[in-house]
Parts: sequence; structure tokens; C-alpha cells
Amino acid sequence: MDDARTRRLAERIAKIVAELLERRIKDPRLGFVTVTEARLTGDWREAKVYYTVLGDAAEREGTAAALRSATGIIRSEVGRLIGLRHTPSLEFIADALPEDAQRIDELVAAVRERDAELARAHEGAQWAGDPDPYKKPADDWSEDDDDWDSIDDDAEDAEDDEDDEDDEDE
Repeated sequence: MDDARTRRLAERIAKIVAELLERRIKDPRLGFVTVTEARLTGDWREAKVYYTVLGDAAEREGTAAALRSATGIIRSEVGRLIGLRHTPSLEFIADALPEDAQRIDELVAAVRERDAELARAHEGAQWAGDPDPYKKPADDWSEDDDDWDSIDDDAEDAEDDEDDEDDEDE
């Protein structure tokens, strides 16, 4: 079957379930529920509906119980509104996204605290050893001097001396 059609059908199921939870299901155990995603199998027989609940653990458990008890009503409405020959069976799964996001936020806060401690420890600290550990040329040498000309002159004088010695030998 077509993956694009399966994806569109899963999105439509998620939208229908969200609207039903908002408007039709009146269970007092049902907390503030957000349908995050629906996944449909390739044969369209089973649908997994992922949801999140805003609140503590007791509200999440109450919402899970309310969704289990309302699964039949929600499935019949999904089948009526989708118009498939076989209505997919629904399974509600609590999405771990909020807990994962909270864990990541806690880890980032811990890393920021450690960075702040490290920055405080580095205040006033100095490098060990020399400030510049690289070897430097001798002090009498500077880049501003035009000593290259004098070196070239010395080389020419040495060549002239050799030529003079050769002339004397002859």
C-alpha cells in the first residue's frame, strides 16, 4: 500500500481522535490531553495513538484509564468518519516526549552550572610556564634591520678575495 496515503490516513486519525477527546468524551478522569501522533500499520488494521498529558503522575494514570474505557467509542467514530471497510483497532500510548524534554533541560542546566563553576575557577588563573614557550631568534637579530644587504656585501668581498688569491697564484 502507498506510504503517503498511510501517512495521510494516520494524520487524519490523529485529528479525529483529538477532536473527539476535546468535544465528545466527557470522562472526569480525562486530563489535559494532547494527541501528538498516530501511526498506522501498512495493512491499516492497527493504529497507535500517542498522547501527552499535562499534570502529575496521578493525572496521567487517570487519563490512561479514561482512554482505555473510551477506546470503543473513539474507534467507532473513527471508522464512521474515515469510511474504510475495516476500522483499525486503536491503542493509546503515552508519549515519552515531555519526560525526555525535561531530562534534556535538566542536563543542559547541569552543564551550564558546571561551566559557571569552571569559569569561576579560571578567574585570576595564569598559564604554567613561560607566556610564550616558542623559541625566538637571537636578540641581535631583528626583522627591521636591513642586514641582508651587509650579508650580501660580505659575500661579494669574500668572492673578490678568492679571485685576488687566484690571480696571485698565476
